[in-house]
Amino acid sequence: MLEAVAMSGGVDSSVAALLRARDGALVVGLTMKLWDPPCDEPGSRKACCTADHAADALRVCQKLSIPHYVLDLRDEFRRDVVDPFVEAYLVGRTPNPCVACNTRMKWDSLMDRASELGCAVLSTGHYARIADGPDGPALLRGRDSAKDQSYFLWGIPRKLLPNTRFPLGDLDKPTIRALAAEAALPTARKSESQDICFVPGGDYRDLVRTERPEAALLAPGPIVGPEGIPLGTHQGLASYTLGQRRGVQVAWKEPLYVVGIDPVRNELRLGRADELLVDGLEIEETNWLVDSPEAIDGAMVQVRYRGEPHPCRVEEVEGGTARIRLLQPISSPAPGQSMVVYKDDRVLGGGILRDSSRIV
Repeated sequence: MLEAVAMSGGVDSSVAALLRARDGALVVGLTMKLWDPPCDEPGSRKACCTADHAADALRVCQKLSIPHYVLDLRDEFRRDVVDPFVEAYLVGRTPNPCVACNTRMKWDSLMDRASELGCAVLSTGHYARIADGPDGPALLRGRDSAKDQSYFLWGIPRKLLPNTRFPLGDLDKPTIRALAAEAALPTARKSESQDICFVPGGDYRDLVRTERPEAALLAPGPIVGPEGIPLGTHQGLASYTLGQRRGVQVAWKEPLYVVGIDPVRNELRLGRADELLVDGLEIEETNWLVDSPEAIDGAMVQVRYRGEPHPCRVEEVEGGTARIRLLQPISSPAPGQSMVVYKDDRVLGGGILRDSSRIV
């Protein structure tokens, strides 16, 4: 049985291929061609998914004596990741493209192409684990808490968990570097890509301006503070996110935060920190990896990648939506972000934040 390994050209996916080959799997390396950044674009060589990274993936496959293919998925990437990313910002949301890329590209488009090549299993270099449970395979946090990437993987369809492998799930980064060096892999000393591949300079606003220069959320508008007091002019609502403090240039007697983004009025509302407290989260586009998430006690919701999980109850699960009740108020996350529900180390599922509220 053939097994595909998603290879970005980095050390993690290289070692994933190494370990699966050592385990006796008939490995095929697949690299996705997703985006064509201009060669002179700042940071373009640091971003993943470039020609240089594809060449590195090929060199690793040659070292391991396994086939390597580059799959042109640029149309799918623009449709399923880039365009929704831009549109989300233009309605005042704060999207996470890494979640969309994993769900739509790796466990959709890439999985389909792998199947066409005769591969029944997809392995990746994510720091996460798959383990057998009483109700089938379960998605777990990576053993190394500093590198755990399960937050980005809640959208994997449950039916595909049996066909998914995470060879690095029990390892930490120093061990992976050592394995790569021991095997003399060309990527052993390669630095990690930190930027979003289609925003290699790190400023998503440049992309939004390029893609939609006529968009209303790029136009200046009023900033209002407590009691509706005018405080100045913002430089386009697409530049702000709920809870933001830095970069909001206004004078006030106490710290102010972004507490509201009104696309209709093109108005940025600032307020005090306590105005951000919420204990109810409404999520949409949900994906559950268990049968009845609302029946599970001890659930925790993680609202940011590096954030601490918060005790919660999952309520009102219906279709692709759900309501999460927080047991203690938190500072509101921004609409568009991923809300990922855990029980201990297990990912129960997640969704995209539509709205938040104060219940009590």
